[in-house]
Amino acid sequence: MTASQTWTNPLRDPADKRLPRIAGPSGMVIFGVTGDLAYKKLLPAIYDLANRGLLPAGFTLVGYGRRDWSKEEFAAYVEKACAAGARTDFDANVWKHLSQGFEFVNGSFDDDGFDQLAKTLTKLDESRGTGGNWAYYLSVPPEYFSEICHQMQRVGLAESKEDSWRRVIIEKPFGHDQKSAQELNEIVNAVFPESSVFRIDHYLGKETVQNILALRFANQIFEPMWNAHYIDHVQITMAEDIGLGGRAGYYDGIGAARDVIQNHLLQLLALVAMEEPSSFEPQALQAEKIKVLQATKPVHPLNKTTARGQYTAGWQGSEYVVGLREEEGFDPDSDTETYAACTLEVNSRRWGGVPFYLRTGKRLGRRVTEIALVFKHAPYQPFDTGQTEALGQNAVVIRVQPDEGVTMRFGSKVPGTTMEVRDVNMDFAYAEAFTEESPEAYERLILDALLDESSLFPTNEEVELSWSILDPILEFWAETGAPQEYVSGTWGPASADKMLYRNGHEWRRP
Repeated sequence: MTASQTWTNPLRDPADKRLPRIAGPSGMVIFGVTGDLAYKKLLPAIYDLANRGLLPAGFTLVGYGRRDWSKEEFAAYVEKACAAGARTDFDANVWKHLSQGFEFVNGSFDDDGFDQLAKTLTKLDESRGTGGNWAYYLSVPPEYFSEICHQMQRVGLAESKEDSWRRVIIEKPFGHDQKSAQELNEIVNAVFPESSVFRIDHYLGKETVQNILALRFANQIFEPMWNAHYIDHVQITMAEDIGLGGRAGYYDGIGAARDVIQNHLLQLLALVAMEEPSSFEPQALQAEKIKVLQATKPVHPLNKTTARGQYTAGWQGSEYVVGLREEEGFDPDSDTETYAACTLEVNSRRWGGVPFYLRTGKRLGRRVTEIALVFKHAPYQPFDTGQTEALGQNAVVIRVQPDEGVTMRFGSKVPGTTMEVRDVNMDFAYAEAFTEESPEAYERLILDALLDESSLFPTNEEVELSWSILDPILEFWAETGAPQEYVSGTWGPASADKMLYRNGHEWRRP
């Protein structure tokens, strides 16, 4: 990029160029800094934020772990991670300035390493000007949350003061059912008040997910039809074409429903179904999502309205892949589902009678995440039957990934001397409409945590309500034996298709 080119920062406030959403004096401690998430997402996101000019001059990054690293060895590790995963070009001056604020503290989660951490942060407050403002990122399994939180409380690192703040950022999973989520929330909230807890759901950091709110509430053409009078059903899909090789330690016993439906897909449902908030302030937005989740219930009977599956060997494109039970680390008798689908209803005046179909799976036909609102047929069509044979139902499809954008499907006359109507698509693509690059989800969420902007972070009530929706389904599945098999590269088990056929519907083929 030359000096004469104009570079637009996608995380700066577009409404007021004088208010560029830059974090104030602060630092971050990452627990689990040597793990995959930190290496692939968190460290590159921090570099990109620095490169975009959104971190304070004295921003400081502290890694905490068992490795006996010097400051220089930690910096080399971070540099390697940023070279592999950063979205912005490498800038030697930015890197030199950022890396001056790196520190590494050696310790485990149950030893006196936290005493050394406390001394290090006190020293950095003086030398780096962080002002006592620290965000603690727990990029570790939930079983370590309690020990870490209480250790920080013991050494005086958890309490915010009148002129400084302390916040904790927590990665999913938030428990494995409602009871464990409540226990986890009690553990964290015993040390950090809810206002200082930021639960990461990286899907909420995606531009296309946030665009749901703009699409609905900034446009008069959509909202009048966004209800049961016009919408026949809603499909929310998160499909992946990859398997689970190497992830047995995390995934086995968790499954697709806990991994994706409880957090990502129910949050998408809440954004699609919520009423208009009074503002986009965190409390107003979260209140409307909570109302939706309180009104959401599984549709019964569950043997006909849910489906679960497990992929077997097959062809993924041109590559032959093994089934889950042959993947490294998985039990040959594993009954962990890699596909999960369910039918939910939102009991409100806006959505009464509209089924919401949620599905997620591994080793499916292609990688795609989308929300499809499928409209009812027109009550009367003055066409002969043969003239509309190729006409389906109107739809608005929000593509979350890849090829981010929105598609509208409607009927149009085919050119010619006869009346023939068939489906056509009107397409909006982010990449074509905007020159600004969308920030990576973790960039947005890390910056929001530093700014105390919690709109995109689920509250403890949202987490517990989501589990209350999913728990009856998980309990039913636990009583019904192994999941149904499906061949890799297909679109899931036959039971998932039957789930929709009973209502005269069928899954979209993205």
